[in-house]
Amino acid sequence: MSEPVQLPFEQTGPMQPALLLRRLQARGPIHAIRTAVGDPAWLVTGYEQVRRLLDDDRLGRAHREPERASRTGESALFGGPLGDFDTEQADHRRMRTLLQPHFSPKRMRALRGRVETLTTTLLDELASAGPPADLHAALALPLPIAVICELLGVPYDDRTQFRAWTQAAADITDRGRSEQGLAELFTYGQQLVARKRAEGDPDADVISRLAATEGVSDDEAAAMGMSLLFAGHETTVTMIGMGALWVLATPGQWQALVDDSGRIDAVVEEVLRAPGLGGGGIPRYARTDLEIFGTQVREGDLVLLDTGAANHDAAVFGDPDRFDLDRPTVPHLTFGHGARYCIGAPLARIELQMVFAQLAARFPTLKLACSVEELTFNPNVLTGGLTALPVTW
Repeated sequence: MSEPVQLPFEQTGPMQPALLLRRLQARGPIHAIRTAVGDPAWLVTGYEQVRRLLDDDRLGRAHREPERASRTGESALFGGPLGDFDTEQADHRRMRTLLQPHFSPKRMRALRGRVETLTTTLLDELASAGPPADLHAALALPLPIAVICELLGVPYDDRTQFRAWTQAAADITDRGRSEQGLAELFTYGQQLVARKRAEGDPDADVISRLAATEGVSDDEAAAMGMSLLFAGHETTVTMIGMGALWVLATPGQWQALVDDSGRIDAVVEEVLRAPGLGGGGIPRYARTDLEIFGTQVREGDLVLLDTGAANHDAAVFGDPDRFDLDRPTVPHLTFGHGARYCIGAPLARIELQMVFAQLAARFPTLKLACSVEELTFNPNVLTGGLTALPVTW
């Protein structure tokens, strides 16, 4: 292939990998490609290479000349460079230092009971309504929203409004819509911070604590709060829906969980690994010239670290495209690695544990109510994911 291939790679179905991507992976761990908007980039698909580069200071999210940088798409959030090139690393360390206490093991343990209660309530409603049902609307969507609202101190009644803004902000095809959604979300965050200050309880929730932190401006508290609101529900909504699809659609896997509740951790880790079949990647820009597995990458080049492809590297994961609860444990890269490891990973795992443990205990005969081919997805949004998941029991 002399000409760089272009994203997105064609898939025959949501549970089948792109054949072109798998052919590229078989040739090596790094490939010249063009992004969905036609810009040149490097796609890194090997597990060891992605893992190492996720924690490599020679790559970053900022660009010395952002207006000239390659873009992955039109999203204002992730389509192009972010941050100040000269202060990026210090800014990131500061942000992590500010946010880490709010996601400490102690705070996450305290939240576990609340996640369990919220899950139980939603499943009570599911059972009461009876089959058939849409598991996306009944559980995958409302649970992460309810959890992140409680953690941050965002009114749950505002969910329809802020969900529309986060969906707009994540639009990878319409930059105007994405910028508008992001602006609306930030304005909402500013209003929330002002309300928290007026309420005068600095320890009520994460946004209140951020607003009360010395050296943190109201705008910074609003920006961090809204970033957490976006990241804290968008990805988990997708994980629950796609995870349920994989465990229900793969013969024998749902029954294996129903028969042995002790396999819940294996389910969660495979739910986190398997659905991300690859064909995208976490965007980074080279801060200097560097060599990746014999390939020369120039300063300013866009490097996509494809954690999904890495999680399906056949050299590390046997029969990688199969959902398998008996898979030997190898740390997947879904939450990243190193200094930028996802700060919300413990919370996402708690939610997935509660969802699949309670579903298996209460709905042992759960099954898909349509064929996989009939399912529809949202291709224009960063996180993708199902629009509905019909089930019965």
